[in-house]
Amino acid sequence: MPEITVSRDRAYRRLFARPGTLAFTVGNLLARLPMGMFSVSAVVMIAGARGSYALAGAVTATGLAATGVLGPWVARLVDRFGQARVAVPATVVAVLGSVGMVVCVRCGAPSWALFVAYGATACTPNIGGLSRARWAHLLRDDPDALHTANSFEQAADELCFMLGPVLASFLTGTFFPEAGTLAGAVLLLGGMLVFAAQRGTEPPVRGRSAAPSPLRSPGIPPLLACFAATGAVFGSMEVVTIAFADAHGHLSAAGVVLALQATGSCAAGLVYGAAKPAGVRLGLRRCLAGMAVLMTLPWAAAGLSGSLWVLAGALLVAGMATAPTMVTAMTVVQRRTPADRVNEGMSLVVTGLLGGIACGSAVGGWVVEHLSPTVGYAVPTGAALLALGVATLTGAGRVPPAPTRAAPATRLPAVESAP
Repeated sequence: MPEITVSRDRAYRRLFARPGTLAFTVGNLLARLPMGMFSVSAVVMIAGARGSYALAGAVTATGLAATGVLGPWVARLVDRFGQARVAVPATVVAVLGSVGMVVCVRCGAPSWALFVAYGATACTPNIGGLSRARWAHLLRDDPDALHTANSFEQAADELCFMLGPVLASFLTGTFFPEAGTLAGAVLLLGGMLVFAAQRGTEPPVRGRSAAPSPLRSPGIPPLLACFAATGAVFGSMEVVTIAFADAHGHLSAAGVVLALQATGSCAAGLVYGAAKPAGVRLGLRRCLAGMAVLMTLPWAAAGLSGSLWVLAGALLVAGMATAPTMVTAMTVVQRRTPADRVNEGMSLVVTGLLGGIACGSAVGGWVVEHLSPTVGYAVPTGAALLALGVATLTGAGRVPPAPTRAAPATRLPAVESAP
């Protein structure tokens, strides 16, 4: 068990005692919440208007692919010109894409127009990455506090992706099909404006970077392979769980069951943020090993009990491996990425995750259709083992030494570089 050196409450109070941190966090959370709303809202809106889930799925898949392509490019512009100067205009383009899709659906526009409109939402900046970049700048001399901040950010990711679909379903079901998309657009733009207004915490702008691409940084390519395999865990788990719930006549409960997995990750992230084990905390390989072990629990629960509720408990426990793994991996990315390209590095991580999610969904769906939902749970287990194997063989989880602390934790650092 890791030794908790300070109470959880004190660790997070110290984090948000720094000037401006609470304000940019509130804005970032408001902007991040729609990330869990848009795909659900789009599927409900398009399928309801056109009567085709195939079209709805194709549109959202196109947006996912476009995000993987445009995300690193937008992040590179953020690193070069600054968060406020790039993130706000990019968000406006994304919001216009969402509103345009609503108009296309309402006016009966051709199907290709839906693809174009939803594709514009790929301009949305990596909102979680923007927040992590601020923490990396502010806490570069305090690795303990940066660990807590990264843990909080991962817990916030899980919370938003847990609450987003619930909010989207409520809005589209209670009001009208377009309500989820419109509310998400308002939250995204409003939250980004609040976030960007906090200029005192924004990382400094350095202009064109002379540093090599993060893809050429030592250890980053194999680390992205680990992220892709981890994404396959998430993508396959979602598809297989939905299929398992449907096979047992409880399709409507699938969202709640998956939310329990996110709940476990959120709770583990907050606890992990206040923990300080010896050495470089748990280490990425240990985290991946823990994930591989815990991912066998849903497989065992589905095969031995056949009960959706036993499975839900197994997913709650298995989800606890997610946050420590992602926090540790993100710390490695922040340490290995050139300081003036940190947004680009973290955006590449998202691209790796999205690619893995897409592959995991496809493989999980094939196994479910040709074998069974129970056998499908072997896919996330295999993906977790693959991630562990990549990290072990390539040394992707090795963390460079943390910078020597040069100032007290309560003092804003003056150096203009991230770890």
